[in-house]
Amino acid sequence: MADTSDTRTPAQIEADIKRRREVLAETLDEIGIRVHPKTIVGDAKAKVVSQVDHTFGKACVQVNKVVSDVKAQFVDDDGSPRMERVVPAALLAAGVVGLIVVGSRRRKR
Repeated sequence: MADTSDTRTPAQIEADIKRRREVLAETLDEIGIRVHPKTIVGDAKAKVVSQVDHTFGKACVQVNKVVSDVKAQFVDDDGSPRMERVVPAALLAAGVVGLIVVGSRRRKR
């Protein structure tokens, strides 16, 4: 059998009880804060904002990559335009704009 005798004085036991009550009160306060609806909503909002920021960051990286790839098609490494690619693209864009203008004028009549 284990020895159940306690060699502490009553004052030491009371001090230990008081200390444990204080620790327990702090723990209960922390739990109360964690389960409070405002805390739960705030944590959920923070998580959503974090996910949106992460997704937005990924999207920005992808857009930047696409823009860089397109730019590489029309600009040399030294920054000068590749006329053999710029001119056909400009003509194509002008043709598309022309078709849109002609189409919108026909609808107005």
